[in-house]
Amino acid sequence: MILHADLDSFYASVEQRDDPSLRGRPVLVGGGVVLAASYEAKASGVRTPMSLGRARALCPQAIVVPPRMSAYTAASREVFAIFEDTTPIVEPLSIDEAFLDVDGLRKIRGTPVEIAHRLRAEVRARAGLPITVGVAGTKFLAKVASAAGKPDGLLVVPPGEELAFLHPLPVERLWGVGPVTAAKLRERQIHTVGHVARVGEAALVAMLGAGAGRHLHALAHNRDPRRVNTGHRRGSIGAQCALGRSTDRDFGAVEATLAALVDRVGRRMRRAHRSGRTVTVRLRFGDYSRATRSRSLLKATMQTAAILHTAEELLREARPMIDERGLTLVGVAVSNLDGEGNVQLELPFTPEPDQDDLDAAVDRVRDRFGAEALRRGSMIGRQMSPSVPLLSD
Repeated sequence: MILHADLDSFYASVEQRDDPSLRGRPVLVGGGVVLAASYEAKASGVRTPMSLGRARALCPQAIVVPPRMSAYTAASREVFAIFEDTTPIVEPLSIDEAFLDVDGLRKIRGTPVEIAHRLRAEVRARAGLPITVGVAGTKFLAKVASAAGKPDGLLVVPPGEELAFLHPLPVERLWGVGPVTAAKLRERQIHTVGHVARVGEAALVAMLGAGAGRHLHALAHNRDPRRVNTGHRRGSIGAQCALGRSTDRDFGAVEATLAALVDRVGRRMRRAHRSGRTVTVRLRFGDYSRATRSRSLLKATMQTAAILHTAEELLREARPMIDERGLTLVGVAVSNLDGEGNVQLELPFTPEPDQDDLDAAVDRVRDRFGAEALRRGSMIGRQMSPSVPLLSD
């Protein structure tokens, strides 16, 4: 049996914990966009990453607080210490959720359900935060159960009852089913997981492609052999920034934001002692469509200048789409870390040999005086949404 533990409205819950006057009231965490919303605000229709102006229109009584990433990172560490006190087999998924394998603890800790009850009580007592736990026989179903059990709940899917729980759910509950895939399925009157399960694998493959068809067919029958993995390292390191809903954004401002994101990514890579070959720029447009552009280098690098040069080229290639549709989010990631993956293209740019020394000097200043102690000249007078803190590598 596997537990999926997921903190509820994490950033907003930390703010309500630390400021008693916010408890029971609608809280929005963010600046230009909503990074997190309390359940009181969500009841008015607020979602992330919604623009703050739209969120205020939906919930005029909401209290807006600026994000405090250091507080959220500290709270995450508190909670993960509780996870590790519960079981040695913990797989982090993000700053606020993890899988826990508790099946081998029956003799010393009790049943998985008893462990889940104690885990929720410990997180509430020691960290002061609400958490929802799903309990099931597979990772996929445990995560579905925690989503269905929110907020601040515990939902158990007993052995033998998995399909009875899973099949009435909408198709969107299957991992990998986004708006486009859901629309394709619903066009064919496939609305629930049970409907997917009754469609043959060959028909799903013809409809969605080999990978997606086989994947959804397996999940609809609750076939998920993955174990809780404690040794997993991130496959990519990235950062992104929501830009709001303006469609007449100056391209120079987008380039400045991209450069600041690359600074963050490069610093994280050096702190984790990871280098990577593939640079990816992710874009979300004003019409909610998305695009990604990637390029791979001959040699893995963690140098800011090399990553930035490639990211800027990718951004310029996408400029016609940006000018036409407007841009609401930009992100950059580096993958194929530590030599993973295939070599595709040599970068036509060689950074100065002292670039490593320069990066190290900048990192030392920021480590000692804070991330904002040094800023690019292009970012002077500009504000950028904070990036989500990542778990240690």
